[in-house]
Amino acid sequence: MKKLIDIDTWKRKDHFNLFSKFEEPFWGLVVSIDCTRGYKNAKDRNQSFFLYYLYRVLQATNEVENFRYRIIDGRVYLYDQNNVATTVNRPDDTFGFAYLTYFEDEQKFVEGAKTEIEKTRRSTGLVPSAEGANDIHFSVLPWLDFTSISHARAFSFPDSCPKISVGKMTHVHGKRMMPVSIHVHHGLADGYHVGLFVERFQELMNEN
Repeated sequence: MKKLIDIDTWKRKDHFNLFSKFEEPFWGLVVSIDCTRGYKNAKDRNQSFFLYYLYRVLQATNEVENFRYRIIDGRVYLYDQNNVATTVNRPDDTFGFAYLTYFEDEQKFVEGAKTEIEKTRRSTGLVPSAEGANDIHFSVLPWLDFTSISHARAFSFPDSCPKISVGKMTHVHGKRMMPVSIHVHHGLADGYHVGLFVERFQELMNEN
């Protein structure tokens, strides 16, 4: 479900009107997330670390309202929920897209995600989502400890979905650290909102 935002009374009216006219309205940055506790939790549960942190990425984006805004036909909508479109590596060294639905119940999310990921691993080609306006675009580069990243984009295609990427987990001063890139449409979110996401994601990764 989604709700239409009245631009004329929206506190972000001027920001939206300015940045939505840019050829490149997205901005982004890379932060380091401490995964020490989260990695241990996942292993103690015999759970996929990828699904462990992906669930918490989705949880954090759903808690920050600005990550649920989307632009459709020039109008801004607030979605009830973010889902995720994630890259999945295949045995032949290509990747596919898996479309995962977020559930507040973590186990339900994990069970559904496993099914969709396995289906993508067995598939060939790339299948764009027919209904993915409320997706977070997610990608994983487990081979690289990056400090910046860019994304392939078709500028003629209107896009406002947040894009989050994670890299290789490394050991730094006794901690497990992972780079996380966040790109958002500047008409919808600023540094403050990305800061809220990062703070919440780190809190969730620190939980026992």
